[in-house]
Amino acid sequence: MNYGFSFCDAKKDNFFRQHVDESKTGLEKKRKKFILRFLRSIFGLKEESSPPSVIITGGGTGGHLFPGIAIAESIIEKEKNTRILFVSSGNAFERAVLSEKGFSLKAIDVEGIKGRGVMAKLKSLFKIPKAFMASIAILKEFQPVIVIGMGSYSSGPVVLAARVMGIQIVLHEQNLRPGITNRLLSRIADRIYVSFHGTKMISNPEKLRIVGNPIRKEILKSIESSGEHKKDNENTMTIAVLGGSQGAHSINMAVIEALPYLTSGCNYYFIHQTGAKDEAVVKEAYKRWSIPGVVQSFFHDMAALYSQTDLLICRAGATTVAEVTSIGKSVIFIPYPFAADNHQVLNAKALVDGGAAEMITEDILSGKKLAERINALANDPERMDEMKRNSKMFGHPDAAEEIIKDIYNLIKGV
Repeated sequence: MNYGFSFCDAKKDNFFRQHVDESKTGLEKKRKKFILRFLRSIFGLKEESSPPSVIITGGGTGGHLFPGIAIAESIIEKEKNTRILFVSSGNAFERAVLSEKGFSLKAIDVEGIKGRGVMAKLKSLFKIPKAFMASIAILKEFQPVIVIGMGSYSSGPVVLAARVMGIQIVLHEQNLRPGITNRLLSRIADRIYVSFHGTKMISNPEKLRIVGNPIRKEILKSIESSGEHKKDNENTMTIAVLGGSQGAHSINMAVIEALPYLTSGCNYYFIHQTGAKDEAVVKEAYKRWSIPGVVQSFFHDMAALYSQTDLLICRAGATTVAEVTSIGKSVIFIPYPFAADNHQVLNAKALVDGGAAEMITEDILSGKKLAERINALANDPERMDEMKRNSKMFGHPDAAEEIIKDIYNLIKGV
C-alpha cells in the first residue's frame, strides 16, 4: 500500500493566508466603496464637499447631547470650516443648549417607543416613516460626508436614511449597556465608539473602538487652567451633591436626613445643587444643623465646582461618569433607579468594581447610611486618594480627539 505524505512550510503557509486575507479585505473595501458611491449617485449626493459637512444626530437629554457637542467642538478645532448640523426631536432643552453653543439644529417629528403604553407606542411607530422621509430631505440638502449617531430614538430615522443614501455612519454609546437604538443600528454602522471595556454590541467586533465618552471643552480647559482648588483649611472636606439639572428629590431628602449624623472630626462644607423645587427646604436644613455650604437650584460653572470638591454625591449618568473620571474625583454614586435598562447602576458598578467609587442604590438609601459612608471616607484619606487614582484610570479626557482622528481615517478609507 502506498501512502502519500505532504509537507508544508508553516511560515510560507501563514504568509499565504495573511496575503489572501489582506486581498479579501481589500476587495471588500472596494466593493463597499462602489456600493456607497452608487447609492450616493442615486440621491444626487456629491462625493466630496468643500467645506466638509457632518451631521450629528440624537439627543433628548444631556447624556446624549453633550458628548455630541464635545465631538462637534473638536471637529471645528481641527477643521474650522467644517459645516455641522444637529438633527434630533428638537425639544426646548436641545434648542437652548445648541443655540448657546452656536450650532444649527433641524428637528424631525419622532417619539420614543420603549416604556410607553400601547397607544403611545403605536403613535410613535406611525411617526417613523414621516421622520425617515424628513431625514432623507435633510441629508440631501446638507450633503454630509458622515453621520454621527449619539443614541436615543431621534437618531434612528436619520441613521437609517444615511445608510440607504450611501453615507458613512458612526455611532457613539455613552453607557456600559447600550440603548436599544444603538443596539439595532450597530448592525449597519461603519464604526462604533464605546465608553466602557465591558460594552457589548450586536456587531462585528472589528468595528468597535474603546475611546471613552467625550466631555465638554470648558470642563477640561477650566480644570487644567485652575488646577486643584487650594483650601484655606485642610481639615475641611468639601462635598458636592448633584442630582442633575432638575435636582434629585430622593438624594436631597437623604442628605437632609444625613446632616445630624455627620459627627466625624472633619469639618464639612457642602455645595448642593437641589433643583428648583427643593432649594428652600434644603437651605433651611443646613441652617438648622449649622453646617456651612452653598445651596442653589443649579450651578452653571461645573468646572469650578469640580475643582473645589473632595467628594461627590451624584447620579451615575454617562456624562457625570465621564467628567468625574476625566478629572479623578472620589464619588458616592446613587444611581437613578428608573434609567433605561438600569444603565446607571451598571455604569456605577463598573467603577465600584475598579475601586474608583462607592454606590448606594435607592432601595437601601437612607440618611443614616449616607452619613456613615461620608464619615468613613472623611476618616480614611488613603481610601479617598485611592479612589481618585483609580477614577483617573477610567477617564478618557482625549475621547473626542480620538474619535475625530478615527473618523477622518474612515472617510479617507484608511
